[in-house]
Amino acid sequence: MKKSFLLFALCSLLFVAACQPPRPRGPVFDTVQVIENIVVDERSVPIFPKKAALTTDTAQRFALDLPKRCTVDWDNQSILSVLPETPVEIVRLNTGDPLPGFDVENYSFTKKTVPETLKKLLQGTKIRVVTDENMPGLISGEIKAASLSDAIDLIARMGKVYYSYNDSTKELKLTSRGKWLMKMPKDQYVIMALLDAMRGAGLRNLLTNWQDKTMAFEGDYQTEKEVRRIVSELGAKKHLVAWDMDVYRVYPRTQNPIVWMNMLPAFGEKNVRMSIPGVVGRLLVVSPEINTKTLQGFLAQQSNVVLISQGTFVIPNNWQTRFDIGQCSREERLETDLIIGATGKYGKYADMMKVDAKIALRTSNGELTTFNVPSSLGDNYVIVGIPTHSFVTTPETLISPFAELVIFMSPRVISIVEPDSPSAELAGDALRKYLED
Repeated sequence: MKKSFLLFALCSLLFVAACQPPRPRGPVFDTVQVIENIVVDERSVPIFPKKAALTTDTAQRFALDLPKRCTVDWDNQSILSVLPETPVEIVRLNTGDPLPGFDVENYSFTKKTVPETLKKLLQGTKIRVVTDENMPGLISGEIKAASLSDAIDLIARMGKVYYSYNDSTKELKLTSRGKWLMKMPKDQYVIMALLDAMRGAGLRNLLTNWQDKTMAFEGDYQTEKEVRRIVSELGAKKHLVAWDMDVYRVYPRTQNPIVWMNMLPAFGEKNVRMSIPGVVGRLLVVSPEINTKTLQGFLAQQSNVVLISQGTFVIPNNWQTRFDIGQCSREERLETDLIIGATGKYGKYADMMKVDAKIALRTSNGELTTFNVPSSLGDNYVIVGIPTHSFVTTPETLISPFAELVIFMSPRVISIVEPDSPSAELAGDALRKYLED
């Protein structure tokens, strides 16, 4: 009986073993992937290195004026326009309460700081002078007769400081920095010219409200002086010069460069009016017959055309400004490092109204080329022959050596007139005649 039981148990074990799948020889491991010493499998989650607390690139580039700068309505372009003159008002903020209506007579001061001068002036009153800064500058002067407000204004201006008065605490607070609100003109092109002029002067932290056309800025006495100078000079200009532009990268369809001489039979010699060579490239002054549509049609016969950037920039007459291609770039391209600088002057030359311009192309490595361009109002510019390889920073590239940058620029003039001037109502030929007078 015992032998039968053992035999039955042995047969059962053999049967169970026969039903099991074959086991692989050697140890068994899960499949894993190792990336930079980090083990990754199907249950892993991405692990990223910690970044510094800095504003992201896309947030840094956010600007409300970019849609205005980076859009051109080529179907509704006016090379001549007239705007009524609008005064620019600058108001200092945070001035506090009105000062008491005291009078000041025969008050003199010699080589004293502003706080010392004001403390002596306010002796016998309950007004305290408060400052959180060291103001070492010394001033000297004499006030024969003035109101307290006028006297403190004079002393503050002499010391290049600002003050605010709190009547409830009877404190006169001094500071070396102020804050202002600028009420700007209603036209967006004048606003852009004003903003560009201020940024060109090194002013930052300009807060523009495009809805109510105001701008807030802060700074010291030198900042206020510079802003008022810019506003004064801009107000004295009777013309603004603007450029609308398209920037293309052009890929020839064959292993040959674009033949630009084909423009002459394509458009007619009368429509290509001037050829200006630069250190690199060439600028063609062309008639209004050569515009963005006709130029793209010509290029499409020989090449593939990619729009890299588009935009508008405005400058006061005879001022200088710049257009950053990357700011209005349609794609992340090599050319986004390019800056187009321009100086424009509209006026009469040899009894003819001309737009005299200097166009410069620059990158972070320096100036690439320049062109001095005398042209008539209504002419357009086409810059050709700038190799795309000018922007390549690697030893080798997949970009064809015959790919090139093509820039189309269309200048226009904005005339600033007095609000009651009848010329504000002019248009067409009457407007052209007015501008030529």
